[in-house]
Amino acid sequence: MDAVGQIAAFKKLQAGFAAQFESAFPDPLAAKTVVIIPSLTLDQEILARVNGHVFYEERLLCLLMLLRMPRTHVIFVTSVPVDPVIVDYYLHLLPGVTGYHARQRLTLLSCYDASPVSLTQKILDRPRLVERIRQSIPHGHLAHLSCFNVTPLERTLAVSLGIPIYGCDPDVYGWGTKSRSRQLFRECGLDLPMGLEDIRDELDIVEALSELRSRNSLLKRAVVKMNDGFSGEGNAVFSFAGAPSGSGLRRWVHEMMPRTLSIIARDMDYEQYVSKFAQMQGVVEEFIEGDSKCSPSVQCRINPIGRTDVISTHDQTLGGEHGQIFQGATFPASSEYAVEIGAIGKRVADALRDKGALGRFSLDLVSVRTEQGWKNYCIEVNLRKGGTTHPYLMLQFLTEGSYDAATGIYLTGSGIPRHYYATDNLKDERYKGLLPHDLMDIAIVNKLHYDETRQEGVMFHLIGALSQYGKLGLVCIGQTLEQALRIYRRTVDVLDGAN
Repeated sequence: MDAVGQIAAFKKLQAGFAAQFESAFPDPLAAKTVVIIPSLTLDQEILARVNGHVFYEERLLCLLMLLRMPRTHVIFVTSVPVDPVIVDYYLHLLPGVTGYHARQRLTLLSCYDASPVSLTQKILDRPRLVERIRQSIPHGHLAHLSCFNVTPLERTLAVSLGIPIYGCDPDVYGWGTKSRSRQLFRECGLDLPMGLEDIRDELDIVEALSELRSRNSLLKRAVVKMNDGFSGEGNAVFSFAGAPSGSGLRRWVHEMMPRTLSIIARDMDYEQYVSKFAQMQGVVEEFIEGDSKCSPSVQCRINPIGRTDVISTHDQTLGGEHGQIFQGATFPASSEYAVEIGAIGKRVADALRDKGALGRFSLDLVSVRTEQGWKNYCIEVNLRKGGTTHPYLMLQFLTEGSYDAATGIYLTGSGIPRHYYATDNLKDERYKGLLPHDLMDIAIVNKLHYDETRQEGVMFHLIGALSQYGKLGLVCIGQTLEQALRIYRRTVDVLDGAN
């Protein structure tokens, strides 16, 4: 099938998804199959700089909780096999069904390929695996794909399998770039940092930096961002310390940029950065300063029948020299601005729906306290699942609750508030060599587990990355944020002393 035919076939599949959504999704006893492809189909050169990135596919193991619906089947495909201990860890939390019953409805498939290629590409390169996925969908089941993000590769896979994707058409995905995000925010009448988009190359960066400083002579720093960078890995920060005024500014920026541009991505030098930027292009915008500054995010969902919902808010924990790298998040966002940023997220969700977007996305902001209150700057849209998707899904699956955007509060099914602290970046050299079996033993002996009766405790993820990289993910759930942070600190103390 040529590209034009494939696009037409995909649009036809997506057009029929609304009927499937209305008939099968509300019914917990409906016969349906979810094919989960947790492929990080992102720039592989940048992704390769993230330690243990192949194990980030495990973050979507939270979707095994769908097996709590007794007629739902799940097909989960990964680059490398998932240890059975990890699978058992998730299945033992399923309410109302036995582990045996759930396992009969779970198909785990692997490419047995840890190479730095996107999982979806690996699947497409294995026609027999594509056929095994197709044959694993029970006859008569309504089925759809659930992916981390949707690119032309995922579109090709959907057409090959003959099932739709609960996610954005790649033709709409451009609204998730840094440049188009800024355009979207202006269309919505929202605040955003002073900046310029559609920056093409090194000379454009110089011109843009000079232009921003000319507009604001007090500007201290600016951020250069690749359009499709993620988790801050495509960013670089430029300091205007010592910058002259007047006609000498552009020349000064041109001379200083190779020396002082602070590149966030690990082990990427200046020449590599500007070369990659020329491929991706991007934006240059002011670095928002403030004595009291936070980095919240809003997670929204656009469903197949056009409804938009704000499903969560978070305060992101950012690390690195300039606070550009995503480290973790607390949930919900601060009560001082959670409702306000939720309303902003709803405006963006409605605008994206009108442009044809579908599925989950996040909106990142920078919020600065002023004398008049909090000023919320929209930074970027991520039209995909992200670092706050799996923690919230785990909380929702475990507590049968929901987030109320009108109050900024999450309540369990029994009406009790819950908070959490989540991270993908708990790292320590001492953790290397710990196998999944070891982690389970440590957790059980030290009572580091999620307590279903109290609906609080810790859930682990990224377990597969532990032995080789000393890296682990946590979701620490408590009745208050303070309790969630205590659970986190105790977990770290136990792991630190395990060796």
